[in-house]
Formats: sequence, C-alpha cells, structure tokens
Amino acid sequence: MVRADRRRRRGFAGAAFRWVPVVLVLALFGAAVASYHFDVATRWFGAAPEPQPATPSPGPTLPTPLPARPVARPAPVAQPGVAAVRRALAGPLADPALARLHAVVSPLHGPALLTAGHGLAMPASTLKLLTTAAALHVLGPTRTFTTRVVRQAAHTVTLVGGGDPFLADRAPKPTAAPDASLQSLARLTAVRLKATSVTRVRVDYDASLFTGPAVSPRWPAGYVTGQVVSPVTALWADEGVAADGSRRVADPAATAAADFASYLRTDGVRVIGSPRNRTARPGAHELARVTSVPLSEIVQRVLETSDNQGAEVLARQVGLAVSGQASFTGGVDGVRQVMGELGIALHGARWYDGSGLSRADRIDPRTLVAVLQTAASPARPELRAVLTGLPVASFTGSLSGRFDHLPGSGWVRAKTGTLRGTSALAGLATDLRGRVLVFAFVSNHVGDLGTLDAEGALDRLASALATCRC
Repeated sequence: MVRADRRRRRGFAGAAFRWVPVVLVLALFGAAVASYHFDVATRWFGAAPEPQPATPSPGPTLPTPLPARPVARPAPVAQPGVAAVRRALAGPLADPALARLHAVVSPLHGPALLTAGHGLAMPASTLKLLTTAAALHVLGPTRTFTTRVVRQAAHTVTLVGGGDPFLADRAPKPTAAPDASLQSLARLTAVRLKATSVTRVRVDYDASLFTGPAVSPRWPAGYVTGQVVSPVTALWADEGVAADGSRRVADPAATAAADFASYLRTDGVRVIGSPRNRTARPGAHELARVTSVPLSEIVQRVLETSDNQGAEVLARQVGLAVSGQASFTGGVDGVRQVMGELGIALHGARWYDGSGLSRADRIDPRTLVAVLQTAASPARPELRAVLTGLPVASFTGSLSGRFDHLPGSGWVRAKTGTLRGTSALAGLATDLRGRVLVFAFVSNHVGDLGTLDAEGALDRLASALATCRC
C-alpha cells in the first residue's frame, strides 16, 4: 500500500511539473497584454528611446570610371569607284545601236565617274526634267491652278482659263464632289445663277492668260495636223482632245467653252447663242471655281507618261511667275533663270519649248544629271516630285514595256526621250551595294528603223549599273 501510494504521489508531481511551462507561458502573455493595455512599462521604466537609423558602413572605395572609348569607328560611306563603273559599262557602251552616244554617270552627290561623248545633244523628252524642276522651285509643290466663272453682266458669264493642264471635260461621277472638270464647274455655276433667279445667260470665254503663238514655230508642221500635240492654251479640257477621244481639236479653248455651255443647258440654264472669245473684266464677280490637283501630282503625271501638253503648260506657268510672259519664249527664259538660281550649269544649252519636241533643242547630258542630283539634295525638298515621278523600269509609265528580262527591272527609274533619230534615258539606278547612281544616256543619229534597238541598248546600259558592285 505504501509503495502504491508513493507511485501515486510521484504521478501527481510529474503531471504538475509538466503543466509548469504552460502556466508560465500564459502568465507571461497576460503580463505583456496588461503592460500594453495599461502602459505599465512606460510608467515604470520610462519611454523607450527613439530608434536611430543604422549608420551605413563605408564600404569599398571605387576608382573614378574612365571616359568610354569607341570599340569601333563607323566606316565612311565609300563613293562608287570610277574603275568599277567603267568596267560595268564597257560592254554595253560598245553596242553599235548607240550612235553618237553621250553618257554621264555620277554618284547621287559628287562629280562624274564616267563621261562619254562631248558637246550638246538633242534631249527629246528628257528636257522635261528641267521644266518640271523649274516649276516646282518657283511655284512650290502645293501650288494649284484654278478655272473660274465670273459674271460680266446680269445675263453674261465668262469662263476664265487658269492654265490647269489637266482640266477634265466630264466629272468622274455625277454625284462626286466638285472636281476640276467643266461638268462640275457648270453644275456649280447653275446653282449660283438659279439662287439669283437667273436662268438665261450668254457664255463668253477667256484664255488670255497665255500669250504668243499656240504652236511653236520650232516644231515640225505635222505635229499638230498629225495629232501629235494640241495647240497650247490656258483653257482646254482633256488637253485639247475631243470628248470621244477620237482626235485633237483645232481650237481647244472654244471647244471647252462649247462643252461648258452644253453642261449649263443640262443643268437647266438656257444659253443664248454660241460662246464668244472675250477677255473678262478685271474685278468681275466670281460665281464658281474648280481647282486642280497640287503641282507635285501634275509633275509626277507629266514625267511618268511623258506628257507633252502638260509640260508646255508648266513652262508657261514658270514664265508667268518669273517674268509675266506666259509664252514659248517666256517659258524658256523662265526655266533658264530658275536653273541659274538652283546652281545648275547649262554648258551652253539652248532650247525652245518645255517638252523637248523641238528638234532644235540642245542640252549637255551633264545638265540632266545635275538636275537629278539637285532634286535629290536634302536642301531642295520642293523638287522631290522630280524623282518620285520618274517611271519605274518594267512597271510604270513610259518604261512599263521596257527592261523585260533585264536585271534593271524595278531597280531603275528614268525619264525617257524619243524623237526620230534620238533615244535618251536619264534617271537613277541602285547598284548591288545599295548605292544610287545618276545617269544620262543620249543617243543621236539613230537610224529610222533603229529606235527599238537603241532603246534596248540604253536599257542594257542602265541595267549594267544596277548589277554593278560599284
């Protein structure tokens, strides 16, 4: 019994000993809660000191970094090499189809790498490069041309030509917004007349903005009678081509006025008699107007399609802006003056029109290259349409049917020039190194049956530049 009682007491004592840690933990927790709740620690021992930021260790001392030095210097862009260009063109230059060839090749910016032939050459339509560059410089790429209708008297209106080279006869769509067409202009005029209760008028027309002969005395007589070109006037529709496209009309201004009167009748306005050629009174009240596309778009179309009529109108606009003389002579003098302002040497050139149709025109091919180089200059952004308007080999405009199966296809952009006995090409080619080369090739004294052969030889010359590692 005694032994059992001792074991019982030891069991109670062991159990009590095991509960001591638990009791101590609970007691300490209760004390902490009470201290926090009743702020006992602060009252007994005072406020705890504010924590101080740790003082950072000084750490290692690093040396001052040295200035960075380039590990490699950009290589300067090398200009195309003279020897490489000569090697690339040696074979194509010897083509017998190229009679009396004038050739100049230059980098986009810099002196000539190759010249062949000397003196002046008949440029044909490459002359349009000078005309369009002059127009862009003196007029600006955003310039537009306006065709107006003014009221001369209560029942007389005058159609006034503003020298829009691409004034159309019909609107693209009957419901289209007013565009540069006689049909749209007549519609606007009829609305204004009816708004003032006028339903009967006489129509006059005024094409006096351009002066001098409408046909160059330097052109062969057969150009107009043979339907090659229209008489140049400040008022025409569809460049003097009849509405049905069958022929060029003898008097483009009178035909345009007659078509305008016909559209007025369609819009409910009675027209008395036939249109008369009479100059509008200064300050006459304007009834309606239509405006051309910007000059940059006109230039692109003139260059891409080698548009003779458009080029002649632009030459007159240059003459008008420079000297007030919108004639063949005024246009040539104006373009010549602008070339001087642009710093383009003419090397004794002489020419008589804006299109290059005259067989008396003579240009040094170096001048054609200089025009293209100037148009590519960052200092002359107004001339950029001279480059963007160039036809693309095998794809657009007057080059769409050329360069077939040649490596220059798509890599050459150039203005063409073709007259009897002359074939020319002036433009840009990108070589295999991505460098742009500027070239002008003019072949005179081509036989009457050799035009296609000469064109093919010129295409091979330009393609040789496109495949050159110059």
